Amino acid sequence: MASFTSSSGAVSEPRRGAKSILRSYFYWEYPRGCVHYDVMVTLILLFIFVTPHLWDYGAKPTPVNGITHPIQVSGYGTLGLIITVRASDVKIPAGASDYAVKEALRKAIEPVTGDAVFVERWKTITDAQGNLAWQVWAHR
Repeated sequence: MASFTSSSGAVSEPRRGAKSILRSYFYWEYPRGCVHYDVMVTLILLFIFVTPHLWDYGAKPTPVNGITHPIQVSGYGTLGLIITVRASDVKIPAGASDYAVKEALRKAIEPVTGDAVFVERWKTITDAQGNLAWQVWAHR
């Protein structure tokens, strides 16, 4: 690119068109420390910090449908557990099969016992406060 000398003797660059400036922005042709470099860095930082507030990326936490009442756990045998969980914390449809009941109880006690638990048997009881509860025998 040719440079021109003004009447004061200063060397100046010829005016560049918008297309040329955008092309040089796209290919990042400016040296560090010049005004155009600072503009590019500022635009990048604005994009990084402002767009999460303007756009909905759909990143919402999933609601946790966990246990709302305390669970009582006591041990029996070497790896066995007896877990008492309130019936209101276990979602079992009416007339569910034994397999469906077993899976619902396993999912209900999973936050306490972990996922490597096997439900052996269960029964319904009334806890000390008079609430209906499930008593579950399980082992790891």
